[in-house]
Amino acid sequence: MPTLRGWALSGAGLALLFLWYGLGEPELLLAGAFVLFAQILALVVVRLRRSKVAVSRRLGSSVVHDGDTTTVTLLIENGDRRSVTNLTIEDDVNRLGVATFEVAKIDKGASTTATYRVTCRPRGVYHVGPAAIRTSDPLGLAELKSTAGPIDRIVVYPTVETLTGFPIVRGQDPAMQASRPEHSRRGGEDFYTLREYQRGDDLRRVHWPSSAKTDELMIRQLETPWQARALVLLDIRAASYESQGAFESAVSGAATVVTHLIGSGFDADLWAGDAEPIDASRYGPAMERLALVEPDPAVDIEAVAGRIRQKGGGGALVIVTGIADRPLLSVQQLLSTDYPTTILLTVSDSTAPALIGFQRLGVSTVSISPDELWAPAWMTAMRSSWTNASVG
Repeated sequence: MPTLRGWALSGAGLALLFLWYGLGEPELLLAGAFVLFAQILALVVVRLRRSKVAVSRRLGSSVVHDGDTTTVTLLIENGDRRSVTNLTIEDDVNRLGVATFEVAKIDKGASTTATYRVTCRPRGVYHVGPAAIRTSDPLGLAELKSTAGPIDRIVVYPTVETLTGFPIVRGQDPAMQASRPEHSRRGGEDFYTLREYQRGDDLRRVHWPSSAKTDELMIRQLETPWQARALVLLDIRAASYESQGAFESAVSGAATVVTHLIGSGFDADLWAGDAEPIDASRYGPAMERLALVEPDPAVDIEAVAGRIRQKGGGGALVIVTGIADRPLLSVQQLLSTDYPTTILLTVSDSTAPALIGFQRLGVSTVSISPDELWAPAWMTAMRSSWTNASVG
């Protein structure tokens, strides 16, 4: 099809023909015919020079964090029996930009490479390609478009900070100086204890031999030995956040805590809007979930806590939110039996009244403004926890 230059030239040719028709000057006829013939010739040349160009792509890293830079290298191979010239290669990284390369000539059977850098911001999943190939005539009057190469993905995780320490409070395992062990649904087949069935318990955990002896349904609670447990709950309610920046800080906080817990040997789960918590030890899927999470104006956080309690679990509970409110306080109280250790991370420019309620219940609180980092506030909370533990 004609390029913008080709359309302009064709318009000029038609204008010359109209002038010839009105004025009768033969020079105008010749000029107009020559211009239109040049455009037709360009279209024919481009179609006859249809090339067999293959494009493959190599990513420096397909997984990065918000703000990181990665490289993309294109390998352009000429599979034709003749040289190809005047190629334009465009590689589109959706929402991040388009890289454009001009290739003057590739000999038959030869190849060339083109490399560009992408700054990955904000978090999310981006698709790269397929590459768009444009072949044009030497004068740039016509071009032929095609696509080549695969579609690749770049997953941009939220920003992650480096944290140090964990509160010395109730609920950690013996190896972590715990007051009592906790239970993990990913535990082995060793019993930790038996207890009577409670409404909402998973019936798959019924220990039938003991139930037959006692005439009461008895539930198995399994143990993951010498490993701490935790649940990171990201509050995705849109009303909890003063701004989109506050929500992004909360997502970064959840990603930071997940990374810290997994790196510290915790058996951690993550809830970020799914039907039920996901296994955060599968780090890639957990971080990709956080890369895609968005605020939800309709979520019922108390109902979510009820479902989590029915599934069982235990250990430390880390709640990440914007403005702490009463429904979130109800969540903590509902889960406190299984999760006696609670840490609350909040992002807000103001102090919520409900925050005092959390603190009265012995919840460790980490509070920042949307433009602040988590690590300093986390360390302050850790020191406060250590001091309280020493005094106690």
